[in-house]
Amino acid sequence: MSYRKTFKLICGVAGSSAVLVFAAAAAESRGLFGERRADASRFTVLRAAQPAWAPANHTPAPTGHAWDFNWDKRDPSALSNGKKKESPAEDPSSERDNGKPKATRHILLIRHSQYNLSGNSDKERILTPLGREQAELTGQRLAALGMKYDVLIHSSMSRAVETANIISKHLPGPGVDLVSCDLLREGAPIEPVPPVTHWKPDAVYHEDGARIEAAFRRYIHRADPKQKEDSYEIIVCHANVIRYFVCRALQFPPEGWLRMGLNNGSITWLTIRPSGRVALRTLGDSGFMPPDKLTRT
Repeated sequence: MSYRKTFKLICGVAGSSAVLVFAAAAAESRGLFGERRADASRFTVLRAAQPAWAPANHTPAPTGHAWDFNWDKRDPSALSNGKKKESPAEDPSSERDNGKPKATRHILLIRHSQYNLSGNSDKERILTPLGREQAELTGQRLAALGMKYDVLIHSSMSRAVETANIISKHLPGPGVDLVSCDLLREGAPIEPVPPVTHWKPDAVYHEDGARIEAAFRRYIHRADPKQKEDSYEIIVCHANVIRYFVCRALQFPPEGWLRMGLNNGSITWLTIRPSGRVALRTLGDSGFMPPDKLTRT
């Protein structure tokens, strides 16, 4: 087959700019398009036509900050820095080992179920009939996971209290303690980026934000060194609070909290290892609910 026919065949099948340049250079080297040029000039054309692909074993450089292992201010190595030994016979390594967390904390963040949006006060914003069904389904899902839950903490707002009470009836064991907390009430944690116009907070960001950050520091951290076994803790609260917690725990920019959406009654599962590593097991899981029971109000 002649080079001219080969050139036409390659152009018709490949259609790639790089192949076109290669075929043209090959034909030119045979004198089909004019006088023969130097090899160096031809290879310069080929190199210029090649895309700037990275090699297969190339690892992209990190674009963000390194992981802060002392994000919860409970890293044993940071706590022991500068601490004076109480006794000359004290073994520093033994002291550090005794102060290291050994258990993993599993924190299941539950968004409250659908509630009455037309209520004028918090007491009137109770769950709808569908919302109570959603809470039942969430409780059944948590029971089906087969875990021993240590505590159920909930926001003091009516919709969260009612959701928590329904869920608690499904949890296995002799009874899980219910703890109410005002810090977990709904609010505006931080001004979102990019900004939005369809939603305006009831309070200014610096008021709600300080409270929600305080809630994060109280509940989202590695286990205490005295904790011997892994724990499973349920927190029933609100979408804004949960989304902010997720961003903070994963060391993502917290102003991105509004880029996520959570269904009513959904489960978000954070795992915090003794080393301070954090993993997001699920985000807003609601696949256990029938499609006609899903809402996001």
